[in-house]
Amino acid sequence: MRSPGRPEPSRVVQREFWRLIATGVTTVEASLAVGVSWPVGTRWFRHAGGMPPISLVQPSGRYLSFEEREEIAILHAKGTGVRQIARALGRDPGSISRELRRNAATRSGTREYRATVAQWKAQQAAKRPKVAKLVANERLREYVQERLEGAVRRADGTVVAGPEAAAWKGRKMKPRRADRRWATAWSPEQISHRLKIDFPDDESMRISHEAIYQALFIQGRGALRRELVACLRTGRALREPRARTRNKPQGHVTADVVLSERPAEAADRAVPEHWEGDLIIGTGRSAIGTIVERSSRSTLLVHLPRLEGWGENPPVKNGPSLGGYGALAMNAALTASMTTLPEQLRKTLTWDRGKELSGHAQFALETGTRVFFADPHSPWQRPTNENTNGLLRQYFPKGTDLSRWSAEDLQAVALAINNRPRKVLGWKTPAEVFTEQILSLQQLSVATTS
Repeated sequence: MRSPGRPEPSRVVQREFWRLIATGVTTVEASLAVGVSWPVGTRWFRHAGGMPPISLVQPSGRYLSFEEREEIAILHAKGTGVRQIARALGRDPGSISRELRRNAATRSGTREYRATVAQWKAQQAAKRPKVAKLVANERLREYVQERLEGAVRRADGTVVAGPEAAAWKGRKMKPRRADRRWATAWSPEQISHRLKIDFPDDESMRISHEAIYQALFIQGRGALRRELVACLRTGRALREPRARTRNKPQGHVTADVVLSERPAEAADRAVPEHWEGDLIIGTGRSAIGTIVERSSRSTLLVHLPRLEGWGENPPVKNGPSLGGYGALAMNAALTASMTTLPEQLRKTLTWDRGKELSGHAQFALETGTRVFFADPHSPWQRPTNENTNGLLRQYFPKGTDLSRWSAEDLQAVALAINNRPRKVLGWKTPAEVFTEQILSLQQLSVATTS
C-alpha cells in the first residue's frame, strides 16, 4: 500500500463535518468546529459538490474506532502486550494482533503503529469502489446528456443558437446577471421520470435524479462533464444545503432588532409614531426610498441620487455602491428625511431585510428612531408600506429608470399620494389625518407643560 503522506482526518471527523454542514452552518464554521483548517473544509465541500460523499450513519461497534486506535498506539508504545491491550479495550486479542500487523506504518523501514496512519489504512481497505451507472451505460449517458445540453430547435428542426454565453468558470452561473447558453435543459427529475415512459421495457435505462446530480456535482465521478451544471435552471455548481438556504447570513439583523421586539403599541396603529419603509427598485440599480406612517398612511419619498463616478468607473468588488442606495448613502438620505419630522412622531421604523439599512445602529443614534426588521419573505408584516408601494407604481412603473427624478419631483408625487382620500381613513386624506395628529400632540404638550 502506498504511503499516505500526511493522512487525512478520520471518517469520524469528516462525518461530523458533514452533519454540521447539513444544519446550515458555513464551511468555515464547520471546519473550525471539527478541528481542521478552513481550506481543508472548503476543499472537502467543493470536491464533493456540497453533497456528503460518505454515509452519515454511525458505524457499528464491530469496527475499531479512531479513539480505540489511539489507545492501542499509546499502550503498544509502553510495551503492553497484545492480550493486555485487548482486555483494556474489551476486544478479542486476535483483533488487536491483526490491527498491529496490518495497519502499522512501515515508511521508516520498521513496523511502527500510529493511530492516524492505521485509521487511513483501514479506511482505504474498507472502500468498495462502485462504477457509476452513467459510466458503465453509454446509451443512458448519451440520453441524459442530450436532455441536459441538447440544442434548442425550431418546429422545423433547425437549431437556434441563442446568445453567446461566457465560458464556464467552475462557479455558479448567476442566472439573472448575464446571458446563459440556450440548451434543452431538462431537470434531472424530468429526465429520470421520462426514462420510464420512453423505455418502459428496458430496465437498464433507469437512473434516479439524485444519481444525475451526483454525477454533475461530485468531482471524480467522471460520468458527466462538470460544466453541464450550467444547463441546470439554477446554474449552481455546488449543492447548497437546505438548512443553509434558510439561514442566509444577515449580520445586520441581530436579536434585538427583529420584529418580535417591536413595541406592542405599534401593532394597533393607535399612536402616530411608527413607520414602515422599503425601496422600490428601477432599472440600472436605481431606487427610491418609501416611508409610510402606520396610523395616518402619510408617505415620505427618499431621494437616492447616483453617486459620483456612476457609469464612469468600473464596479469594484466589495467597493462602495455608486447606485445611490448603499449603506452610507441610504443612512444619510433616510436621516435627512426622518429628521424633518417632530421627534415624538418618529419612534420606530420597520424595514425589510435589505442590506441597504445595515447601518441602522448609526441611524438610530442620529435620529432617535429605533429600527426593526421584518422576518424573511414576510412582506405582510409591513402591510401599509407594501400597499403604498403598489400605489406609487402608478408614477414609477417597474422596468423604468428611477434615478431621472429629482427630489422636487418625488415631493410632488408624495404630495399627490398624501392628498388622495383613503377609504381606511373614512375618506379623509393622509395629510389631513397627519395634521390632526400633530395638532393633537402639540395641544397635549402644552397642557402637560402648563
